[in-house]
Amino acid sequence: MGKKGKKEKKGRGAEKTAAKMEKKVSKRSRKEEEDLEALIAHFQTLDAKKTQIVETPCSPPSPRLNASLSAHPEKDELILFGGEYFNGQKMFLYNELYIYNIRKDTWTKVEIPSPPPRRCAHQAVVVPQGGGQLWIFGGEFASPDGEQFYHYKDLWVLHLATRTWEQVRSPGGPSGRSGHRMVAWKRQLILFGGFHESTRDYIYYNDVYAFDLDTFTWSKLSPSGTGPTPRSGCQMSVTPQGSIVIYGGYSKQRVKKDVDKGTQHSDMFLLKSEEGREVTGGAGTLVPLAGSCYPSIPTSYLSSCSPVTGRWVWTRINPSGTKPTPRSGFSVAMAPNSQTLLFGGVCDEEEEESLEGDFLNDLYFYDATKNRWFAGQLKGPKAEKRKRRRGTKAEPEGANEQECGEASAQAPREVVREVVTEDGTVVTIKQMLTAPGPSKQPPPDEDDSPEEAGGPLVEPRPRSNAMLAVKHGRLYLFGGMFEAGERQVTLSDFYCLDLHKMDQWTVLVEADPETQEWLEETDSEDSDAAEGAEGGEEDEEDEDSSEEDQEPQHPLVTPGEQFADYLPRTEQYWVRLARDDAGSEAKEKRVLKVAHAMAKAFFDDSA
Repeated sequence: MGKKGKKEKKGRGAEKTAAKMEKKVSKRSRKEEEDLEALIAHFQTLDAKKTQIVETPCSPPSPRLNASLSAHPEKDELILFGGEYFNGQKMFLYNELYIYNIRKDTWTKVEIPSPPPRRCAHQAVVVPQGGGQLWIFGGEFASPDGEQFYHYKDLWVLHLATRTWEQVRSPGGPSGRSGHRMVAWKRQLILFGGFHESTRDYIYYNDVYAFDLDTFTWSKLSPSGTGPTPRSGCQMSVTPQGSIVIYGGYSKQRVKKDVDKGTQHSDMFLLKSEEGREVTGGAGTLVPLAGSCYPSIPTSYLSSCSPVTGRWVWTRINPSGTKPTPRSGFSVAMAPNSQTLLFGGVCDEEEEESLEGDFLNDLYFYDATKNRWFAGQLKGPKAEKRKRRRGTKAEPEGANEQECGEASAQAPREVVREVVTEDGTVVTIKQMLTAPGPSKQPPPDEDDSPEEAGGPLVEPRPRSNAMLAVKHGRLYLFGGMFEAGERQVTLSDFYCLDLHKMDQWTVLVEADPETQEWLEETDSEDSDAAEGAEGGEEDEEDEDSSEEDQEPQHPLVTPGEQFADYLPRTEQYWVRLARDDAGSEAKEKRVLKVAHAMAKAFFDDSA
């Protein structure tokens, strides 16, 4: 009895410590969030001008990470929402909604009145009722310099049948957070973990909440047993038996002043409702429940089970097989046969003053029925497809493979990216990429034998924080990021993998990261030199800085270029120039107007 009482007392002490930390973080971050609320309100004012639903065929979405990609429960469509993009100096947050038609291989931008505010690192879950609903909770908004954060605690639902957004207001829900995970369980949304961060403090969570989809009410669960430690970015999925699996994730703790140590978790837990009815088979069709970390469960299970009741229990499990190496930033989806699929991520090697990341593009599957991990191995293309080049654009489902392959090998590709400025202006960057002909095909490696089946495999480059969704047994992957030295490269490529064949990845949208703009941070406030407006090495910029101070070299207008294309390509240069002229106290909106005027004047003079 004495030992048990001591253990319970220790547990209560830990809860008090966590509560104090949360209060401390909340107090320090309140001022930051108040500052950001004004910016969020400005964007919402712009969104309020939308009074009708507008669906516009468009090019694939611009580069982003930490968005959500979800499969429509009834149609052959994928739904992309939100996300973030950083160009080295400025953070962009999105609340755009894109629909990808799988059979037509087309993208549509859908503008709906009164959408959720811009965000990333939220969670999105699709359920089949009412013609399909997309539920979104939480996420974060960041200041333009990426130094301050606002964490949402709002709940939204997109009614897919009517194309309408609705904010669901219900008390007693989770605190503001991002990096949490959420799944559909019976007629509930179950939410776990996440984190909240301010400039100086942070807190990670391991709490569990349930939202009833019938009564629209939140309840906090108190499972017994030893559960996961606080973390974010974990795997959360529903097993065929009706339990919930938690794997991995990331957290950090302060080891001394201004020094944090991160932990990439690799433990695994089972959360089970002891009074809940278990499902033993795979009856019904699988419903994709959300984008980059989200499982699917049988529709019959969702519709026939009673609301969450009774006692919940945590159990630690030790699966067999080939387990994923420790990592963070991985993406998750539900594969056929109710297996959980894990893709990519980054393995960080931390030291006190540095952080090096090894980015990954491998696949792992977890079979909950066997409690076993196994690595996903691609078989490679069949012999008759050996001549298919690496990176050629694939045909949409049902299209003639030969015709599409020949067309993509010859026709130039137009790559269009959209970037949203602080005042809501959407700027478009267009670029024509000519596909290389057969004569430009890189020679095979000397070690490769002509007899090898298929040659080099097409596969996505290593990355973290990508978006995944599964539809009709096909895995779709969009975007994400990787690091090249000090540069963060955000991706907009789009891939597909047949999970039944497991032969090779198919490229739906290819993108060249080398063409992406990256603006280096200014180390000194006294430096007036224009930095990297057209790219280039830092050493070259230093050597030419004195000449640029005397006579600034504005970005040249290329032959035939329109101002609508010139401005997005050079906007950051003109903004820096305008800010230097206007002074540090000038308002950002004023600086932006001056920058656009300067760009237009130079463009007109060059015409």
